[in-house]
Formats: sequence, C-alpha cells, structure tokens
Amino acid sequence: MIRIIEAFSGIGSQSKALQNLGVKYELISTIEWDVHAIYAYDLIHNGPQTKNKYDSWNKEELINHLKNRGLSFNGKTQMSEKSLRILGVDFLRRLALSIDRTKNLSNITEVRASDIKNEVDIFTYSFPCQDLSISGFWRGNISGIDRKSKNRSNMLWEVERILHEMNEINHKLPKVLLMENVSSIESELHSENFEYWKKCLRKLGYFNQIYHLNALNFGVPQNRKRAFMISVYVGNDLFKEEKVVNYFKGNDLTKRKKTLRNLKDFLRLDYSNSMYLSEANLSNPNDTPSRRKIQELNNMIVSKDGSYVGAINTITTKQDRHPNSGLIYFESSHQGKSQYRNLTPRECFLLMGFSENDYQVLIENNLHTKSNSRIFTKEKMIRLAGNSIVVPVLEEVFASIIGVLMVLEKD
Repeated sequence: MIRIIEAFSGIGSQSKALQNLGVKYELISTIEWDVHAIYAYDLIHNGPQTKNKYDSWNKEELINHLKNRGLSFNGKTQMSEKSLRILGVDFLRRLALSIDRTKNLSNITEVRASDIKNEVDIFTYSFPCQDLSISGFWRGNISGIDRKSKNRSNMLWEVERILHEMNEINHKLPKVLLMENVSSIESELHSENFEYWKKCLRKLGYFNQIYHLNALNFGVPQNRKRAFMISVYVGNDLFKEEKVVNYFKGNDLTKRKKTLRNLKDFLRLDYSNSMYLSEANLSNPNDTPSRRKIQELNNMIVSKDGSYVGAINTITTKQDRHPNSGLIYFESSHQGKSQYRNLTPRECFLLMGFSENDYQVLIENNLHTKSNSRIFTKEKMIRLAGNSIVVPVLEEVFASIIGVLMVLEKD
C-alpha cells in the first residue's frame, strides 16, 4: 500500500495516475486552497455527494468552520470572511464535506508537520508555476522561486519548511518526493534558486533525479514539456544511493515512448450531439479585431477542409488569448461570431488525461455559489485543466517511483 500526500493537489492528476496503474494507495492528505479544485477533486475521485453531515449546519456555523482554513476563490489571494458570506449555504455545506472527503489541509502556509499523522511514501508538490513560466516572463515577472519574493511560486519553500519540521519532531521524512513544474525552472534565470533547493534536499538525505518530459512522447497529442524531479531518501547510506543511481540509469524515463494517439480521439466535433454543439458555441468568440488577430497568429488545429494537425500547443489556464493551444474551424449559426472556436473545457480535460466521466460528474454537480453564478464556469474549468498534469505522463513517472521503492524495500 502506497501512502501519499498531494500538495497543490488541484483536481488530483496524481491520484488519477495511480488509479489507472491499478496501484493500491492510501491518500493521507491533500493540500489545496482553491475551492474550485477542492470540490472538483472530491467529485472526480469520490463521486457525487449523497449524504452530507453538514446539512443541519446553518450559515454562521459553516463560516466559523471554514474561515480560518485560508481558502481561496481565485487561486491568488485568500478569501476573507466577507467573501465566504457571499457564497450560498448549500455550496458551503458541499465545500465543507469536500474538505473532509479529500482529507484536505487547505492552505500550505498553515500546514505543520504535526498535521501529518502517518508515515509517507510519496509526497508530491506541483507548486504554482505562474512566476516561473514564459508568460510570466513576458509580463515582466522574473522573481521566480526566489525565497524573498512574495509570489505564488514562492510556495516551494513551504515544502522545505514542512520537511525541516518533520525532522525536528522526529517524524520520518517521505521516502520519495515528486516535484512537477515548468521546464524553465532550470533556466538561467531561475537556476541559482533551483540549485539551492536541490542542495537543501541533498542535506536532508535525498538523491535527486530530474527529467524533462513531453506529453507527446507518452501518447498525448499535446506539446507540453514539464520538469519532474524524483527525490529518493537515501540518508547517508552510500550503498542505498548507488542502488538508486543504478535503478535510474537502467530505467530512463526520457527513453520511454508511446505511440502518439490521433488528436481526433480527443476532440468533440460531432455537432449532432446537442451537448457538444452547445459547448462548441460557448467556445466560439465574437468576431472582433482582437479575435481576428488571434486567428492570424495561432495554429488552426482543425481546418475548414477537416484536416488535422498532429498535436496542439500546451493547454494553459486560458484559451481565448494569444498564444493559445490552437483553433478549430467552426461555422456558427449566430451572427457576429468568429469562424473558429477554441478548445472546449471538456476537450481540455480529455487532453490532460481525464475521462469524459470525470468531466461529466463536474457538469452534473455544478452548484450555484450564489443566485446567478455557478462554481464551474467555462473559464474556471479551463483553468482547472491548465493547472493540472498530463495523467499518462504521471503514470510512467509513478511506475518508475514504485520500481525504485521496490528496490529499496528489497534492501
């Protein structure tokens, strides 16, 4: 049984990969502050909520229960008590239950080593990439993971704090740490801080193996390259470290290849299906000068003649912008619309390795947060997908981690 903590857990791509592999695992905790991701994770992995122990709680009781958890509605800033009060009581009840069902410790800045009650086999941390990404650089953001910066990517150092606290209270460190982030974390701009992080892990007793993996090589037609660092605890045992080094030499993830699937398998172009047509219409922007510029600058992944490209660009947290993942020719029945559409949220989920059922359970449980607004808007769903990790890539990464754990278990 693999015991796992998912920090910055999002919609649970790590758990999804383990499930797909058929691995028996125990989720010790998730750590996530975004209320959309918390609720979505719960629905995808635990199914619709039927009985809710919070149904008898009134709004005041729910707010008192949730207000000190450091939750966020926009993924950028912490919600105030006033913001919580705007939300409907039904959603607050569902959110409270989602936190319970996902064993969520909420805001990582509030998590202490003493909150981790069990020994941990794998601790994953896919901390925010906005301040490391190329798009962040274009906006003039070069702070990256600098310890002194006050940004979202700085959350990396909360992981360091938790590990040191575990040492201080004599709690066994996780056997394996798994980091995922944009490949630019090793760029010249950020290399000094990242080297410092790797040295911190070495001092704690971890051997670090870094891969830059592209979803294209794992069967998914999405040009998405990400950095993965597997840190294996070896302590001061040189023999154990040698075993780990030899394992990774013989099991190089960069040499694993899967047949690239056809992009057509992931797109929903059957507009005789009213649901797919409705989603396509919602992703068809107005014909404006800025949208014409977007059409001029971005790839047409499905052309008017029905031809496809081999793969899309990286799915980010927004589609209606430049650059985006690619455009699909679309003839709208409405006046004033562009002759293209963006990827729908459903297609984004599929291209991240989630199933149609995973997406559908969110749509079927899309609650109102207030009278005229639902928790899962089109934009929020795309953000959830863009912030996630391609599941088939994680499947191979976890297969490698389980392999190295088996080697250590033999010893």
